[in-house]
Amino acid sequence: MKVNSYKDLIVWQKAMDLAAEVHVLSKSFPKEEVYGLASQLRRAAVSVPSNIAEGQARQSTAEFLNFLSIARGSLAEVDTQVILAQRFRYITAETTAKAFSLIVEISKMLSSLRAKLATNH
Repeated sequence: MKVNSYKDLIVWQKAMDLAAEVHVLSKSFPKEEVYGLASQLRRAAVSVPSNIAEGQARQSTAEFLNFLSIARGSLAEVDTQVILAQRFRYITAETTAKAFSLIVEISKMLSSLRAKLATNH
């Protein structure tokens, strides 16, 4: 599987969409959460496309697979933190629908990419 740039990966593009969506969602959090959950959520969301990009830019498939695993972990972190934000009543189920849809889609794409890379490895 030859990709010229991480920017060509649809999973990276979707992860960028998720990071932007999380940024918008977290703007509605209470002021006391600016350095708490909002900051942690934003960092985790930014970590997903960042790790996809870094892994793709590495020299080996093994390294790429490792960074995809890290991206998947960050995605689980985002999922958990969005659920917490709902439970804390900072955001509603309606406002999180797009984020959750992207999380599911990205998770499936990461699994598929990992499987494809592992098979060709």
